[in-house]
Amino acid sequence: MQMRHLLFAAVLVTVGLLVSGQPNNNFAFYKLSLQWPPSVCNAPNFKCKPDILTTFTIHGLWPQLADDTPVPAYDEETNRCTDVTPTSPDQILVDLQPIEERLRKVWPNLRNHQTLNKVFWKHEWKLHGMCSDYPDSPYNFFNAGLTLATNYINPFEGTSITPRENLYEAKHISEAIKKKVGKYPEIACNRVGGTLQLKEIRLCFERSNPPSVLRDCPNKYSNACSNDFDDIRFTPPPLLTSP
Repeated sequence: MQMRHLLFAAVLVTVGLLVSGQPNNNFAFYKLSLQWPPSVCNAPNFKCKPDILTTFTIHGLWPQLADDTPVPAYDEETNRCTDVTPTSPDQILVDLQPIEERLRKVWPNLRNHQTLNKVFWKHEWKLHGMCSDYPDSPYNFFNAGLTLATNYINPFEGTSITPRENLYEAKHISEAIKKKVGKYPEIACNRVGGTLQLKEIRLCFERSNPPSVLRDCPNKYSNACSNDFDDIRFTPPPLLTSP
């Protein structure tokens, strides 16, 4: 009976913390999402300006819960995920000035990688940075992503997987990355013209400050692709035309 009372008390405390808005940032790991612009940009509802980049870029660095769902965005009333006051999205750009040039190259906004980058960085900070381990340090959050990209921005380097029109079986892509880095990635696809395309490669890292140790991603496939036997196009970059 005493044990039952103790368990009930523990539940009440947990509920009380959530209701009162006390910090709740017990996420489990980070996910580094690398996007492939040729597949992102040829989707009917997504136009890239002024041109289509031809190297992987960072989509985001995302804190994930143990069940592989994203940590909800910070909200002072409903999701006070930190016990410090997080930096407002409108205040991050000064902090990012020392790494802004690197961010432009590696973490651009594909919708317009010349004029809309800052909008994209604010968006990623609001959704993911404010509830990370760096709620009051945009520099450290974005720099953590850049540091990971130093080693992983070209996930297929040294493998036999290259962009081509002929389709790959999904497991060949997954196993190639597993062989290279030692852990399974998450492969995210979109569908264009009835064909699955490799849209993103996501690598998972144990939670640490900064994240550095790879772990298997809980889900090997997401978005439009779902299993080892999906046939996927690694979309070639568009041909350059002479002026």
